[in-house]
Amino acid sequence: MTEKNAEYSAVNDAVQGQFFRRVWQMTTPYWRSEEKGKAWVLLLAVIGLSLFSVAISVWINSWYRDFYNALEKKDVAAFTQLILYFCGIAAVAILGAVYRLYLTQMLTIRWRNWLTEQHFKRWLGHKNYYQLEQGGYTDNPDQRISEDLNTFTSNTLSLGLGLIRTVVSLVSFSIILWGVSGSIEVFGLTIPGYMFWCALVYAAVGSWLTHLIGRRLIGLNNQQQRFEADLRFSMVRVRENAESIALFNGESNENQRLTARFGKVWHNFWDIMRVSKRLTFFTAGYSQIAIIFPLSWRPRAISPARSNWAS
Repeated sequence: MTEKNAEYSAVNDAVQGQFFRRVWQMTTPYWRSEEKGKAWVLLLAVIGLSLFSVAISVWINSWYRDFYNALEKKDVAAFTQLILYFCGIAAVAILGAVYRLYLTQMLTIRWRNWLTEQHFKRWLGHKNYYQLEQGGYTDNPDQRISEDLNTFTSNTLSLGLGLIRTVVSLVSFSIILWGVSGSIEVFGLTIPGYMFWCALVYAAVGSWLTHLIGRRLIGLNNQQQRFEADLRFSMVRVRENAESIALFNGESNENQRLTARFGKVWHNFWDIMRVSKRLTFFTAGYSQIAIIFPLSWRPRAISPARSNWAS
């Protein structure tokens, strides 16, 4: 695969609607395979523990309220009781987090094992390994099977479970935020739960700007993996042909080839660094603004009466 084709596969497919179709084609076979029973049990267990972690977060949020109320009232008995209560919450949270990670890793390695076996059969069947090498249809298929399948399974589960936890957290904490935010009057129009809408808009704008600033990282990270694979392959080639290289004094040529390979790694990594720096400037700044952003909307904690922005 040429550099141009690699870039096309990583970036343009997503734009043209091919990315999700390919992910779906890679994802679904395992969940319909002979291992689907154990796979679905593990997945449901991990989802359950992920939802449980969100419940723990809501639980701790409620505990903070009672804890600070006890501090404000200087209630020693309530303070002691809440400390012991927190120990119980922490123990349950730790247990849930450990088994969520353990079962996620178990599901990841089982999925990777199944995908690897299937790709081994396809790669070695019908002389495909030879045709790929002669036709140049793809680069480093051996390392793609090893590295890409590992990345695919771990990232797919991480993103999928993260999305579920994020959506559930959004709903849970939105209900809490709606209850404490009250209403605001803007040019004669009363907006109930105004802090919820402000937070929603703030998060949406931040997500959109983060995508705009960091979307180049998609193609750059794909190229970095390919350049790293090319470098590893070149070093393996030196080891496999060590006798011939030594016999013909080819060290100088091999050094030039390896240096050229690493040069691509070097330059692409610098591009990643520049984009990451701009992205971090924005995300770090946006996170800091989020600390004072709610105060600019005069929450009810500051103004007990109904807020009137227009005034």
